[in-house]
Amino acid sequence: MKNVLDIPPVWLIMALLLAWCQGRFFPFGMSVDHPVTRTMAGMLIGAGVILMAAAVIEFYRRRTTVIPHQTPSKLITSGVFGRTRNPIYLGDTLLLTGLILRFDAVPSLVLVPIFVWWIERHFIVPEEDRMRRVFRADFTRYEQKVRRWV
Repeated sequence: MKNVLDIPPVWLIMALLLAWCQGRFFPFGMSVDHPVTRTMAGMLIGAGVILMAAAVIEFYRRRTTVIPHQTPSKLITSGVFGRTRNPIYLGDTLLLTGLILRFDAVPSLVLVPIFVWWIERHFIVPEEDRMRRVFRADFTRYEQKVRRWV
């Protein structure tokens, strides 16, 4: 079971399922359903998908792994990686936020900071430690120049 839970998309899907169930079955009388909110939700979802796609394209262009627990063969600092060190995780967070708004699952918005904390602790920090060991000074310069999230 640990291997299944050891990949970030599983945590995103679990958070989305929890939010959907909460919005559908336990709305608690809370709602932000409005055309502006739906537009904002769509923009967040779209931005998240575009950001993730742009990051995956950079991985493939540089011929290195996108898999979280594998060691990359190249340090990517161009494209979306010039703005954030974790564009896929940022995209996941935008997608989660947008879908929570789309599900009108207001209480589930608390899942967003929990998701960010979990991903950072269980995936980002170990990945960055691995990058420091492999790319040494290059990664140190990169992390001083580019922020972890935005």
